[in-house]
Amino acid sequence: MDKVDVRTAWNNLMGNGVQNYTSDVELKMDTLFVSLTSSVLREELSHGKSKIINMLNEELGKELIKKLVLR
Repeated sequence: MDKVDVRTAWNNLMGNGVQNYTSDVELKMDTLFVSLTSSVLREELSHGKSKIINMLNEELGKELIKKLVLR
């Protein structure tokens, strides 16, 4: 259930621009793996990883994600 919630939270928070370049969102243990089709976007998002993690956890209502891997 959390995996579906995480995917929904990612789409809600990141909006259509990022969603268009997102090919996969997968939660394994406490790590969120996000596959992006744009290397420029991946680089830009990597600068705000901790902020993204905090926003996603807040949206989910619990401390579910501890690490974010953009690939």
